[in-house]
Amino acid sequence: MVTATVVMLICFQLEHFVADYLLQPKWVLRGKGDVRRSGGYVHAGLHCVGSLPALLTADPRPLVIAALIIAEFVVHYLIDFTKADLSVRSQAGPDTATYWALHSVDQLLHQLTYAALIFLALA
Repeated sequence: MVTATVVMLICFQLEHFVADYLLQPKWVLRGKGDVRRSGGYVHAGLHCVGSLPALLTADPRPLVIAALIIAEFVVHYLIDFTKADLSVRSQAGPDTATYWALHSVDQLLHQLTYAALIFLALA
């Protein structure tokens, strides 16, 4: 159980780094706070695809994996949408404490989502 947890955590961390920091062109970033644009959906979907190796490590049934992927998509999209919306409303630039507070809360919520996914997949 400990090995599976650590492997899943490593998979999620690698996936998160790639999806959040390497694979976010401007059109994705601009689309996160607007339900009419595809950027946020593509970004959340990319996270879900990247999460498959972690979830397959737990070897749950396909329906369990599908449920967890759908839950991750919805939660990830909502976290990013809320952060983008609050960032626009506050007009917080990267040189402000507000920007970094929003970024930090966003990242914390994503990490807690991964903890919940690990818990649910191994339960």
